[in-house]
Amino acid sequence: MDISNDERLGVLFSSGKDSAYAAYLMQKQGYKLVCLITVKSRNPYSYMFHTPGIDLVPLQAEAMNLPILEQDSEGVEEIELWDLKEVLEEAVERYSISGVVTGAIASIYQGARIERVCSELGLRVFSPLWHMKQEDVMKSLLRDGFVFIFTSVAAQGLDSSWLGKRITEDDVDKLVELGASLGINVAGEGGEFESLVLDSPLFTKQVEICRFEVERIDEHTAKIVILDARLGSK
Repeated sequence: MDISNDERLGVLFSSGKDSAYAAYLMQKQGYKLVCLITVKSRNPYSYMFHTPGIDLVPLQAEAMNLPILEQDSEGVEEIELWDLKEVLEEAVERYSISGVVTGAIASIYQGARIERVCSELGLRVFSPLWHMKQEDVMKSLLRDGFVFIFTSVAAQGLDSSWLGKRITEDDVDKLVELGASLGINVAGEGGEFESLVLDSPLFTKQVEICRFEVERIDEHTAKIVILDARLGSK
Protein backbone atom coordinates (compact mmCIF):
# COMPACT_ATOMS: atom_id res chain seq x y z
CA MET A 1 0.00 0.00 0.00
CA ASP A 2 1.46 3.36 -1.01
CA ILE A 3 1.42 5.92 1.78
CA SER A 4 0.14 9.31 0.67
CA ASN A 5 -0.73 12.07 3.12
CA ASP A 6 -2.57 13.77 0.26
CA GLU A 7 -5.29 11.12 0.35
CA ARG A 8 -8.58 12.39 1.78
CA LEU A 9 -10.48 9.42 3.13
CA GLY A 10 -14.12 8.88 4.01
CA VAL A 11 -14.83 6.13 6.52
CA LEU A 12 -17.69 3.69 5.98
CA PHE A 13 -18.76 3.83 9.60
CA SER A 14 -21.27 1.57 11.31
CA SER A 15 -20.75 2.48 15.01
CA GLY A 16 -18.99 -0.86 15.54
CA LYS A 17 -15.45 -1.90 16.36
CA ASP A 18 -14.22 -2.91 12.89
CA SER A 19 -14.98 0.33 11.05
CA ALA A 20 -13.65 2.38 13.97
CA TYR A 21 -10.45 0.33 14.21
CA ALA A 22 -9.87 0.50 10.46
CA ALA A 23 -10.20 4.29 10.65
CA TYR A 24 -7.70 4.42 13.51
CA LEU A 25 -5.15 2.30 11.64
CA MET A 26 -5.39 4.48 8.56
CA GLN A 27 -4.98 7.67 10.57
CA LYS A 28 -2.02 6.10 12.38
CA GLN A 29 -0.38 5.57 8.97
CA GLY A 30 -0.69 9.26 8.19
CA TYR A 31 -3.87 9.37 6.15
CA LYS A 32 -6.37 12.19 6.62
CA LEU A 33 -9.88 11.21 7.68
CA VAL A 34 -12.32 13.87 6.47
CA CYS A 35 -15.79 12.41 7.08
CA LEU A 36 -17.80 9.44 8.29
CA ILE A 37 -20.23 7.79 5.87
CA THR A 38 -23.14 5.79 7.24
CA VAL A 39 -25.89 3.86 5.47
CA LYS A 40 -28.89 3.42 7.78
CA SER A 41 -30.73 0.31 6.67
CA ARG A 42 -34.35 -0.18 7.67
CA ASN A 43 -33.80 -3.91 7.16
CA PRO A 44 -32.34 -5.43 10.36
CA TYR A 45 -31.05 -8.32 8.23
CA SER A 46 -29.30 -6.14 5.66
CA TYR A 47 -26.78 -8.06 3.56
CA MET A 48 -24.36 -5.13 3.57
CA PHE A 49 -24.84 -2.85 6.54
CA HIS A 50 -24.66 -3.07 10.33
CA THR A 51 -27.90 -1.94 11.99
CA PRO A 52 -27.73 -2.21 15.84
CA GLY A 53 -26.47 1.02 17.38
CA ILE A 54 -26.49 2.86 14.05
CA ASP A 55 -28.38 5.80 15.61
CA LEU A 56 -25.36 6.44 17.86
CA VAL A 57 -23.07 7.30 14.92
CA PRO A 58 -23.79 11.07 15.16
CA LEU A 59 -22.56 11.03 18.78
CA GLN A 60 -19.45 9.14 17.74
CA ALA A 61 -18.85 11.57 14.87
CA GLU A 62 -19.05 14.45 17.35
CA ALA A 63 -16.59 12.64 19.62
CA MET A 64 -14.23 12.28 16.64
CA ASN A 65 -14.72 15.90 15.49
CA LEU A 66 -15.68 14.68 12.02
CA PRO A 67 -18.68 15.52 9.84
CA ILE A 68 -21.05 12.70 9.01
CA LEU A 69 -23.04 11.85 5.91
CA GLU A 70 -26.04 9.58 6.52
CA GLN A 71 -28.02 7.75 3.86
CA ASP A 72 -31.29 5.94 4.52
CA SER A 73 -31.83 2.59 2.80
CA GLU A 74 -34.63 0.05 2.63
CA GLY A 75 -31.93 -2.62 2.80
CA VAL A 76 -33.05 -4.51 -0.29
CA GLU A 77 -30.31 -6.82 -1.53
CA GLU A 78 -28.21 -5.29 -4.33
CA ILE A 79 -30.49 -2.22 -4.51
CA GLU A 80 -28.89 -1.00 -1.29
CA LEU A 81 -25.68 -0.57 -3.29
CA TRP A 82 -27.34 2.35 -5.09
CA ASP A 83 -27.82 3.97 -1.68
CA LEU A 84 -24.14 3.45 -0.95
CA LYS A 85 -23.16 4.95 -4.30
CA GLU A 86 -25.39 7.98 -3.72
CA VAL A 87 -23.81 8.84 -0.37
CA LEU A 88 -20.30 8.24 -1.70
CA GLU A 89 -21.01 10.65 -4.55
CA GLU A 90 -22.06 13.21 -1.95
CA ALA A 91 -18.83 12.62 -0.02
CA VAL A 92 -16.80 13.21 -3.19
CA GLU A 93 -18.69 16.42 -3.90
CA ARG A 94 -18.66 17.85 -0.37
CA TYR A 95 -15.35 16.62 1.03
CA SER A 96 -13.30 15.75 -2.08
CA ILE A 97 -12.56 12.23 -0.84
CA SER A 98 -10.19 10.14 -2.92
CA GLY A 99 -10.63 6.90 -1.03
CA VAL A 100 -12.83 4.94 1.35
CA VAL A 101 -11.92 3.07 4.54
CA THR A 102 -13.78 -0.16 5.36
CA GLY A 103 -13.65 -2.48 8.34
CA ALA A 104 -14.02 -5.65 6.28
CA ILE A 105 -12.08 -8.62 7.63
CA ALA A 106 -13.14 -11.62 5.57
CA SER A 107 -16.50 -10.96 3.92
CA ILE A 108 -15.95 -11.39 0.19
CA TYR A 109 -19.62 -10.50 -0.37
CA GLN A 110 -19.25 -7.07 1.22
CA GLY A 111 -15.71 -6.43 0.06
CA ALA A 112 -16.40 -7.16 -3.62
CA ARG A 113 -19.46 -4.91 -3.70
CA ILE A 114 -17.76 -2.00 -2.01
CA GLU A 115 -14.83 -2.36 -4.41
CA ARG A 116 -17.21 -2.34 -7.38
CA VAL A 117 -19.10 0.77 -6.30
CA CYS A 118 -15.89 2.63 -5.44
CA SER A 119 -14.30 1.63 -8.75
CA GLU A 120 -17.25 3.17 -10.60
CA LEU A 121 -16.56 6.44 -8.76
CA GLY A 122 -12.78 6.33 -9.14
CA LEU A 123 -12.24 5.86 -5.41
CA ARG A 124 -9.54 3.76 -3.78
CA VAL A 125 -10.56 1.27 -1.10
CA PHE A 126 -8.54 0.75 2.08
CA SER A 127 -9.34 -2.30 4.23
CA PRO A 128 -6.51 -2.53 6.78
CA LEU A 129 -8.14 -5.45 8.65
CA TRP A 130 -8.53 -7.61 5.55
CA HIS A 131 -7.60 -11.24 6.30
CA MET A 132 -6.20 -10.28 9.70
CA LYS A 133 -6.56 -13.13 12.19
CA GLN A 134 -9.81 -12.51 14.04
CA GLU A 135 -8.35 -13.16 17.48
CA ASP A 136 -5.62 -10.63 16.69
CA VAL A 137 -8.21 -8.03 15.67
CA MET A 138 -10.02 -8.38 18.99
CA LYS A 139 -6.91 -8.28 21.14
CA SER A 140 -5.38 -5.41 19.16
CA LEU A 141 -8.54 -3.38 19.72
CA LEU A 142 -8.18 -3.76 23.47
CA ARG A 143 -4.43 -3.16 23.43
CA ASP A 144 -4.92 0.07 21.48
CA GLY A 145 -7.45 1.44 23.94
CA PHE A 146 -10.80 0.71 22.30
CA VAL A 147 -13.77 0.38 24.63
CA PHE A 148 -16.74 -1.43 23.14
CA ILE A 149 -19.83 -3.42 24.04
CA PHE A 150 -21.96 -5.99 22.22
CA THR A 151 -25.31 -4.67 21.05
CA SER A 152 -26.60 -7.99 19.73
CA VAL A 153 -25.80 -11.69 19.87
CA ALA A 154 -27.01 -14.44 17.55
CA ALA A 155 -25.02 -17.63 17.93
CA GLN A 156 -24.87 -20.81 19.94
CA GLY A 157 -22.69 -20.29 22.99
CA LEU A 158 -23.72 -16.65 23.39
CA ASP A 159 -26.66 -15.18 25.30
CA SER A 160 -28.01 -11.88 26.60
CA SER A 161 -25.43 -11.77 29.43
CA TRP A 162 -22.90 -10.57 26.84
CA LEU A 163 -24.91 -7.46 26.03
CA GLY A 164 -24.13 -3.98 27.29
CA LYS A 165 -20.96 -4.84 29.20
CA ARG A 166 -17.45 -3.71 28.36
CA ILE A 167 -15.61 -6.44 26.48
CA THR A 168 -12.35 -7.55 28.09
CA GLU A 169 -9.47 -9.81 27.13
CA ASP A 170 -11.08 -12.58 29.21
CA ASP A 171 -14.16 -12.25 27.01
CA VAL A 172 -12.01 -12.54 23.90
CA ASP A 173 -10.46 -15.72 25.31
CA LYS A 174 -13.97 -17.12 25.79
CA LEU A 175 -14.80 -16.25 22.19
CA VAL A 176 -11.67 -18.06 21.04
CA GLU A 177 -12.80 -21.13 22.98
CA LEU A 178 -16.26 -20.89 21.39
CA GLY A 179 -14.64 -20.55 18.01
CA ALA A 180 -12.68 -23.75 18.57
CA SER A 181 -15.65 -25.72 19.93
CA LEU A 182 -18.60 -24.30 17.98
CA GLY A 183 -16.99 -22.67 14.95
CA ILE A 184 -18.14 -19.10 15.56
CA ASN A 185 -16.17 -16.19 14.10
CA VAL A 186 -14.17 -14.70 16.97
CA ALA A 187 -14.59 -11.16 15.59
CA GLY A 188 -18.29 -11.70 14.87
CA GLU A 189 -18.09 -11.17 11.13
CA GLY A 190 -20.55 -14.00 10.57
CA GLY A 191 -23.21 -12.05 12.45
CA GLU A 192 -22.56 -13.81 15.77
CA PHE A 193 -22.55 -10.42 17.48
CA GLU A 194 -22.59 -6.71 16.72
CA SER A 195 -20.64 -4.10 18.63
CA LEU A 196 -20.70 -0.43 19.60
CA VAL A 197 -17.55 1.61 20.28
CA LEU A 198 -17.82 3.81 23.37
CA ASP A 199 -14.27 5.14 23.39
CA SER A 200 -11.13 4.97 21.28
CA PRO A 201 -7.93 6.90 20.56
CA LEU A 202 -9.92 8.73 17.86
CA PHE A 203 -12.45 10.07 20.37
CA THR A 204 -12.08 13.34 22.27
CA LYS A 205 -15.07 12.35 24.43
CA GLN A 206 -16.58 9.00 25.32
CA VAL A 207 -20.07 7.73 24.63
CA GLU A 208 -22.04 7.00 27.79
CA ILE A 209 -25.05 4.68 27.61
CA CYS A 210 -27.49 6.00 30.18
CA ARG A 211 -30.39 3.63 29.61
CA PHE A 212 -31.11 0.57 27.48
CA GLU A 213 -33.47 -2.38 27.27
CA VAL A 214 -32.69 -5.96 26.31
CA GLU A 215 -34.90 -7.72 23.78
CA ARG A 216 -34.53 -11.50 24.02
CA ILE A 217 -35.58 -13.50 20.98
CA ASP A 218 -34.44 -16.93 22.09
CA GLU A 219 -31.77 -18.52 24.28
CA HIS A 220 -28.91 -17.44 22.02
CA THR A 221 -30.37 -14.40 20.23
CA ALA A 222 -30.90 -10.97 21.78
CA LYS A 223 -30.21 -7.30 21.25
CA ILE A 224 -30.21 -4.08 23.20
CA VAL A 225 -32.30 -1.04 22.41
CA ILE A 226 -30.49 2.10 23.53
CA LEU A 227 -32.97 4.56 24.99
CA ASP A 228 -30.61 7.31 26.16
CA ALA A 229 -26.96 8.10 25.46
CA ARG A 230 -24.71 11.14 25.70
CA LEU A 231 -21.09 12.23 25.42
CA GLY A 232 -19.04 12.48 28.57
CA SER A 233 -15.49 13.54 29.38
CA LYS A 234 -12.68 10.98 29.06
